[in-house]
Amino acid sequence: MGSAPPDDDTRTAEHRPATRPLAPAGFAELERATAGLQPPFAVVDLAALRANAAHMVRRAGGKPIRLASKSLRCRALIEDVLRMPGFSGILAFTLPEALWLAAEEKGADGVEGEPAGDILVGYPTADVPALRRLASDERAAARIVLMVDSVAHLDLVTEAVGPSGPRVRVCLDLDASLRLLGGRLHLGMRRSPLHAPEQAAELARAVLARPRLKLVGVMSYEGQIAGMGDNQPGAAPARAAVRLMQRISANELRARRAAAIRAVRAVAPLEFVNGGGTGSLESTSAEAAVTELGAGSGIYAPVLFDHYRGFRPLPAAYFALSVVRRPAPGHVTVLGGGWTASGAPGPSRLPVPVHPAGLRLLGTEGAGEVQTPLAGPAADDLRLGDRVWFRHAKAGELCERVDELHLVEGDRIVDVVPTYRGEGHAFL
Repeated sequence: MGSAPPDDDTRTAEHRPATRPLAPAGFAELERATAGLQPPFAVVDLAALRANAAHMVRRAGGKPIRLASKSLRCRALIEDVLRMPGFSGILAFTLPEALWLAAEEKGADGVEGEPAGDILVGYPTADVPALRRLASDERAAARIVLMVDSVAHLDLVTEAVGPSGPRVRVCLDLDASLRLLGGRLHLGMRRSPLHAPEQAAELARAVLARPRLKLVGVMSYEGQIAGMGDNQPGAAPARAAVRLMQRISANELRARRAAAIRAVRAVAPLEFVNGGGTGSLESTSAEAAVTELGAGSGIYAPVLFDHYRGFRPLPAAYFALSVVRRPAPGHVTVLGGGWTASGAPGPSRLPVPVHPAGLRLLGTEGAGEVQTPLAGPAADDLRLGDRVWFRHAKAGELCERVDELHLVEGDRIVDVVPTYRGEGHAFL
């Protein structure tokens, strides 16, 4: 299933996606599959999910993909994707989440299975109780890797875990942003202070000086390339500027990342070097210094991934809301809808109504906490109780709004699985 934009949409050919979705829209099938459900609810199209996963593996060019759990936030689907060839290991977002995943991992038969790779916590933690739990659990300590980018992190972890117990595995977070004009112009994520190769090597030596810690990896996430579409709607000069920035940034990072990895490997051996994201799988996998990729958003293919020239995943995750008002001709109101994505506020963070075609949010109200007005020709054909289908702007954040995902194949619900929220967890 997909939601290809209509051929008569207002976008110019210049900034339409270079390729169409892999399959036509199938909302009739979704309607039949979910006829007995009362909105709000969320569905995942398993055929689209599998196609997206396979496409990501092809784009990765033979390097394994570490699955970003925050992009799925559903343990059953994380385990399903990790059973697919080409995926290995988890990129978690908090240490409590990583401890939970390590403890709860199940095999296909519902019993404890073989670990599907290690679990890299993609962001630093200051959670002292969780660090103590990690240090007291030999099995978890053997699988979970903490992210660090400063001596202050090393000191915090060392103090929390104490002098005895299993060694704690750590990974250096190398800043991947583009810095120009002597650092006065910063393009990219503000994540880590480790930018120069010598800074990474210095922190690697600081890790080795602490017997309780073991350096096993280096990570760098080029958000200005992997997370920023190069085919955004809008003015052509703005798209050209994004593409130029991304070319310059990719060339600079390729050389700097290789130099940083050489410098760190001169201090200690590494088990992995992680890089990339859904939007940069091809370019990052081509770097010899990178041994694995990190990605996950392309599995659900939210709205933010509609605007890349090089690939177009199938929308796989949707949510449905009920029409509860008809306030004026050409307008309807649905119950709920304020499922706004994180990031810099703006229209790109709002959910998008995709079926019936021809509905839009109102600029004066947007997506509301309790109700969301919509306008467009399709509104006059909708009755009270009819559904409007939406796509979320970002991937896993949809799961913070629902307790379960209805897994659909064709016109049937084949399973219902809990989200993190449905299992009683809100890690952030």
